[in-house]
This record gives sequence, C-alpha cells and structure tokens, in this order.
Amino acid sequence: MKPEHQRPRNGVLAVRVSTIGQGIDGDSPEAQIEQGERYAPTHNIRLVKTLTYLESASGVTQPMQNVVDYAIDPKNGIDVVVIKSIDRFTRGGSTAYDLLKSQLEPHGVELVDIYGVISNVKVNTLEHLGVKYRWSEYSPSRKTELLEAERAKDEVRDILSRMIGAQVRYTRMGYWMRATPYGFDSKRVETGNGKRYVLVRNNKEAPFIEKMFELRCQGHLSDTKIVEEINSLGYASRYQNRRAKTDKTQITGRVGGNKLTLKRFWLYIANPIYAGVICEKWTEDQPVKGRFEGLVSMKIFNAANRGKLTLNVQDGTVTLTKRRAPEFQLRKGSHNAEYPYRKVLTCPECRKPFFGSAAKGRYQYYPGYHCNKRGHHYRVPKDQLEATVEAFVRKVTFSQEHIDNLMEAIQIVWQRRQEELGQSENILDDRIKELHAQAFATVDKIKLLSSQTAIKYLEEELMKVEAELAQLNDEKEQKEKEKPISFEVVMQYAKYFLQHMDYLLLQQIDPLKKADFFSVIFDQTPTYSEIASVTRDDTELTGINELFKLNFDSVSSLVRVRGL
Repeated sequence: MKPEHQRPRNGVLAVRVSTIGQGIDGDSPEAQIEQGERYAPTHNIRLVKTLTYLESASGVTQPMQNVVDYAIDPKNGIDVVVIKSIDRFTRGGSTAYDLLKSQLEPHGVELVDIYGVISNVKVNTLEHLGVKYRWSEYSPSRKTELLEAERAKDEVRDILSRMIGAQVRYTRMGYWMRATPYGFDSKRVETGNGKRYVLVRNNKEAPFIEKMFELRCQGHLSDTKIVEEINSLGYASRYQNRRAKTDKTQITGRVGGNKLTLKRFWLYIANPIYAGVICEKWTEDQPVKGRFEGLVSMKIFNAANRGKLTLNVQDGTVTLTKRRAPEFQLRKGSHNAEYPYRKVLTCPECRKPFFGSAAKGRYQYYPGYHCNKRGHHYRVPKDQLEATVEAFVRKVTFSQEHIDNLMEAIQIVWQRRQEELGQSENILDDRIKELHAQAFATVDKIKLLSSQTAIKYLEEELMKVEAELAQLNDEKEQKEKEKPISFEVVMQYAKYFLQHMDYLLLQQIDPLKKADFFSVIFDQTPTYSEIASVTRDDTELTGINELFKLNFDSVSSLVRVRGL
C-alpha cells in the first residue's frame, strides 16, 4: 500500500466568474479549468468533479456554498477543493471566506489555490513540550488569506465605482447604458466622448409602440380596445433564455412571446424614452434629452398621456411635468348613465358641476341634479333638466359657413384612416413572415439535437408559434373579408347627419355619449338657468362654439365636431 502522502487525493475544481457575459462571451471559465487541470496532477490530486458558477460572489448568498456542501458530503469522498485564487472563491471579505473555509476543516477537506496563497500547514507553538491545545495550533498563512479576501472585496468596490460611475456620467450626457427597451436596438457609435451606446429603431418592434401612441392620441378607442388591436397585429414580448440555477451556462428554456397586457401598455405610454428622453434613477429622476431620436415626438407623447405627463423643451432644457388633473376634471364615477349631464351643466349659483342622486321620499325615490354641498341648496328634477336640454338642442344648428370646412376635414381624416389600415396590414404580414421563419429555424434545430429534454422545449415553442400563426392568419382573413366603405357613402352619411342631427344626440341610445355630444356645443360650460332661459324665452346665449348657432325658427341638433 502507498504511503498516505503518495495516495492520490480526490478533488473538486471550483470555477467562478462574476457575470454570465464573462462565462459565455469570454474565456475566463475555460482558462480556470485549464489551469486547474494542469495543477491537479502535479500536486497528487485527481479531479472527480468540476463545478462552474456564473454569478457574483460579493452578496449575502455565496455560490461557493454549493461547492462546500458537495465537498463535505461523505458519499462524494472529496479530500480537497481546488480554486484558482481567493477572489474566485469569494468576494465577500474575510468574514465570508472564514465562514466557508471553516466548514471544510471538520470534515478533513483542504482548500488549495493555484497561486499558493493558502497553506494547510499547521504549527503548534507547544510542540517542543509534546502538548497541544486548540489555541496553540494555528495556520501561519491565515492572516495572509484574510488580507487577500479583504483585498478581493475592496477590488469589487473599486471596480463597481469606476464602472457604475462612468455609466451614470454617460447616462446624464444622454447615452444609453442599460438593457435595451422594447422597440429599440442598442448600437455602439463613435462620438466626441469615445465609442458610446445609443438607441436606434428596431424595425420589428417599433411599429407596435408607434401604433399604441397613435391609437391613444386618436382617443376613439378605450385602452382595453387598444390592447386588443395591438395584439391582433401580432405583438409579442421579447424572448429570453432561462438558465439553470447551479450552472448558468446551461439553457433550460425560454420565456417571452407574451401578449400585451393593459398594465404593460400603460408602462409603455408613460415611458419618456419613446420620445427620446431619459428619466431614471441615474439622472436623479430628471429628464435628459437622449443622443438619439425617439419613436414618437414629444407632442404625440404629451397627447397620448393626456396631461398626466407633459414634456417640454425650452432653451435646450427638457422638463417633465407630472400633474394631477383639476378636481372638476376628475372622473369620480362620472360614467354614470343615470345622471349623464352632471358634469356638463353647472349650478347657477356657484357655477360648479352638478351632483346627481335620488332623494328618498316616503314611498319612492326622486332622482335629480343638485348642488347642496357648497353652502347653498339648488335642485332640479332629473326629467325636467333632461327635457330642458332636449328642447335646447332642437334650437341648435350648424353655421353654414363652416359646413364646407367640415366636409373637407372628413375627407382628410378618411384618407388618414385608409393609410393607417395599410400600415396595420403591413405589420401583420411582417409578423406572419417572422413567425414562419422562426418555425423553420426551430424545426432545423430539432433535427440536430439528440437530447430529449432540449427537443421537448423546442417542440413546445414550435406549438406556441403555430398557434400564434393560426390566430394571425384568421385575423388576416377576417380583415380581407371586411369590405371597406366607399368614401362616397361616408360623405352621404355626413351630409345626412348635418341635415338630421337629432340622430346623433336626441336619438342616441348611450346617455353618456349623448352628454358628451352636448358638451361640444360650448366653449364655456353653461349653467342650467342659461339653458332654461333659451328654451323658455328665446334668449341669446354666449359661450357657444363658432361652429353652431341658435335657431329659434327651425328644429335641429348637433354633430360631434371634435371627433372629426
């Protein structure tokens, strides 16, 4: 039998790099493995396992704890743990290093490094007397090891200070230093500050973002309908690889390809990066004009955010205003079909919007519009107020000099809508082509693989692609079946409504739309008494929009001009 010092020791090689990028794009893990495989035979070590970790070791959770757990497990028969250097073992300082190493000693497992800083030689200060105590035995290299561990921790701070500090500074200069947002690609360009990253348009993703802002600006669709429209065009979130927790080099699956949600839509709309403005923690939440163009203009961004967020540029300085809407503009349950005019007409005494509720009588409820919370009491029965509004509307007609302008506006909007339909069809076709290419690429990968696990994940991905393709093809067929209305028909409808305007308001089924149409007549919100005096005494009323006039001889109604 060989002497103990000549018997090969079973060892585990521990390899670690700080980031996934180092492990995938660089050669650090391979270099450590090569060094360890050369070191082991010359020191009578037989490597039975190599454990690789692609994550930082400066946090509370230490990746090398997994190595320690493997080494001290009796069934693995490990005698020694081999590392390149102490900073590859941990960057948590002397405390983390001492904690990890102290777990190995009771199980007779040694820790060695290729650089030779760690020594497992023990010195007994009472050896000449033939006695030994726990305090008399120590490792001469312990101080050096602890100092090296602290140096590794300090190095992390120095590296991060230089790296993050530079990224913060360049972000405040308008360059992009973070993960690329949806709709953009990151491109490194030559600048006066060296080669820096800026954002450029992603031709596959950008059309979806632009369509979101466009539909939000138009205002004729609810946010839920906009999300449905974007999804019908083939929107899908980006794909990302899912990696194993213990070995970041192994891809266990892919996540992404999800449909647009309402919450995600709101985040897109409120993100100033799409207007070419950076506003985040590194800029101290102050807007900075990026060194690149956004996907939409600031004007469109402001219109899409409807006053909640407003971007302005003055003397080269960008400002972002976040304001709360005035109290009279707040929704506060204004979508109440029982009292649609309570935000449209105002109280004659205080000129504040009416409240709407039903007063409880002895045998029944009496609905009405009232103003009784501001130091006075004013109430109008619901039927009386709405009858007054209807009588007033019958006296409203269009000013003839504006009709030609309205018809011209209709023609412009019609042409614009046709262009938008063509763009939507192009986006849908591009997404279908992309999914076909993705499906063919996935099939080619399956042919080359032998791992059943990898084939399973790819087959699941292929099924998702096929399902989305089927859905988009159905959507395309449906749109092709829908025959577009001719412009002549649209013009005939427009002329009809100008002549028979009661169909737009008085015969409107939706009471909320009815009240919405009624509000368009005025530049200044009228009081109930002003409306009542017009219907009762044919009194002239100021504050009416120039498109309309009061006609005390004919019966008419109105059209919603703003919608045009």
